Order: sequence, then structure tokens, then C-alpha cells
Amino acid sequence: MNEQQVAVAGGAGFIGSHLCRRLLADGHRVVALDDLSTGDAHNLDELHGRDAFALVRVDIAQAVPGTIEQATRIVNLACPASPVYHRQEPIHTVLTSTLGTWRLLEAAGRSGARLLQASTSEVYGDPLCHPQREDYWGHVNPIGPRSCYDEGQRCAEAMCFAYRRERGVDVGIARLFNCYGPRLRPGDGRVVSNFIVQALRGDPLTVYGEGQQTRSFCYVDDTVEALLRLLQSPLGEPVNIGNAVEYTVLELAEKVLRLTGSRSALRFLPLPVDDPQRRRPDITRAREQLGWAPRVSLDDGLRETIDWFRREIGRPARRVLPAAPEPLRSRLGSEA
Repeated sequence: MNEQQVAVAGGAGFIGSHLCRRLLADGHRVVALDDLSTGDAHNLDELHGRDAFALVRVDIAQAVPGTIEQATRIVNLACPASPVYHRQEPIHTVLTSTLGTWRLLEAAGRSGARLLQASTSEVYGDPLCHPQREDYWGHVNPIGPRSCYDEGQRCAEAMCFAYRRERGVDVGIARLFNCYGPRLRPGDGRVVSNFIVQALRGDPLTVYGEGQQTRSFCYVDDTVEALLRLLQSPLGEPVNIGNAVEYTVLELAEKVLRLTGSRSALRFLPLPVDDPQRRRPDITRAREQLGWAPRVSLDDGLRETIDWFRREIGRPARRVLPAAPEPLRSRLGSEA
């Protein structure tokens, strides 16, 4: 796409920070919006000071800066995907998905920007069909401990379609399956980061149930490429973004142990409530409509991720929530 002004909600987070870098490398102007509840301003350290980049600390569940209406594209990655955060902050989780998405849709409606909603495979819940296609309605517990995220994201999708039907807002929806790579946060409850950190520290790898539940892991560079293609396309229907190769949790544990050289044991714990038993995307729509498919193998992606965690664990400890950065001013960014 030609030079665009892109607002990335959740821009200091794991996927958001990778997306900001890629957008800038492709010649676009970027403002990252983040409340730093799970994002980290350090993820964007090398971008600070660039004329084409701005970071604004803001909680989109409460407000969005007026300058967002200068954006020609908006990407919403703001709702944290960390299971640990969902348990600790269920109210804020659901408000970010609902009120936050609503505020961004209002801004997109006023400015005419295309809004790309980064949804999740969790909208399928513990699926009764396999693999999961976009026309599957899901099997979700609406009152369970995961519902703040699962149902929050389902509501966000419903809101996107309501704005498209009633007000003609240009929306796209990416349903992201398990994504991993450098800048995952230690201790966020995701299986890849959990296993790698435990292996590098020599701690037992925590496996829930018997480890036979399956997941499909997509490296972050592949995920970002798909998001960019969907952002510049006119496609309005939901699109699964993930890797169609399926692994059991035990298989992932074995790979992490082999690639780290760790002698950590496995520690088996009871399954969490409503934990999905099988998860694999049907990516036919992404292949046919976006010309996209993942390229990075799990072994290669894990090597990159493990190398990053080795460096990160060896660094001096830093605050989980950095002090609020002064917004960096550019033609697209100013203080909220």
C-alpha cells in the first residue's frame, strides 16, 4: 500500500511492537496507543525519536486521542491475550474488548479509516468441529473464567459488523491463533513463553492435564505479514491467521527441551477450566483471499524465540510497567 498513517492500539505489546516496526520499515507513519498494562515501552526503544513514529500512553477503554482521526488505517491489538491478566483483571479485559473497540469504531466512522480488529481463535471456545473454519459459530462458556476475553472478543466482532452494516465503516477481522516469537512476556501464561523460561531456568515444565491437548503455533513475522495483507485488502469477512500444523502440548515441551538443551522435568497439573482440547485453523480463506500462508517452521521460530529469551533473562531486571513515556510528537501523534 502507498504511504499511510496508521494507528496501532496495543502498539507496545508483543505483536503490536513487531507490527509498528514493519509498518515503519515499509514507509508508513505510525502512532502506537498503549496503556502499558501488559505492553512495554521498551519494546519500542529503537523507534523513539523517529519523525514518523509516536507513542501515546492511553487506555482505549476510557478515551482515544483526537489525533487518531488523522489515521487512514487503524489496527486494534489492544486487548491483552495473557491468561494471567484475564484472571487478575477480568473487568478491564472485557471493557477493553467492548468499550475500546467501540471508541475505535467511532473514530474510524468519523475519519473513513479502515479498522482491522485483531480478534482471536478463542471466539471458537472449546470447538466441536476441527479444524476451525470462519463459518463455525463456536462453543464458548459465556460465564466461565475465560469469558471476559472470549465473549469480549466475540462482542467486539459483533460490534464491527454492526458498524459496517449500519454506518458503512470499513472493517476487517483477523482471528489470531497462537502466536509466538521474541518479545513475548515471561510469566504471561502462554505455553511457549512458559516452557522456554522454565527450561532456561532449569525449572519443571508445567503441563496441564496429560498434555494431549493440541495447539497450532504461528511465528510472529508470519502473523504480521498476514495482518498487513488484510489491512490493505477490502476483505470484510473474518480471516483465520495461524499455522495449520497441529502439535500436542507434550510435543511442544519436547521441542523446547531439545532446542534449549535443558534437563528440566515435566510437572503435570489439572487442566484449567474450559481449556480447549483441540485448536487448529482452517486457513483456506487466507490462502485464497490474501495469498498468505506461514513460512517459518516451529523449530526455526522456537530457536529465534529461545535466543531472545536467553538474552532477556540475562539482563538486569526492569520494571514490568515503565513510567509513562512522554508522547513523542509527530504529524500523527500528540498527547491524549
